[in-house]
Amino acid sequence: MLKGIHPLLGPDLLHALKTMGHGDDIVIADANFPSGSMGPPVIRADGVSATDMAEAILTHMPLDTFVPETAWRMEVVGDPHAVPEVCAEFQEIVTSRAGDFRIVPVERFAFYAMARKAAYIVATTEFRLYGNLILKKGVVHPHEVDMA
Repeated sequence: MLKGIHPLLGPDLLHALKTMGHGDDIVIADANFPSGSMGPPVIRADGVSATDMAEAILTHMPLDTFVPETAWRMEVVGDPHAVPEVCAEFQEIVTSRAGDFRIVPVERFAFYAMARKAAYIVATTEFRLYGNLILKKGVVHPHEVDMA
């Protein structure tokens, strides 16, 4: 354990977040997401929900403020206007942890295309359908770094 580090962030995920730069994307994937065949390195988070993982990541990672969109979720196939409960929870977490960022719904195969370009995929055991989220890393400003 380390002080000030969310306990769900294990060594592999901490390393991944640390190596990501401004503008890099990270996918938080549910249990049904084809994480292993997408291409980016996969970090396992077995026993962790996607919403808990989003909370843990956003505790330490800022979102990008230099682009119009910085967070995306997968649209419901056949009902693009639906907002599953897990996606509503994602929005609450993003708002509370990162600020006034809207999670943009993306068609399933377009979401997969975005995931293939991500820096990392975090494979959770979220069992709720459509529990997938992509986040774009922002800048950590000097005043946000505690060197004490």
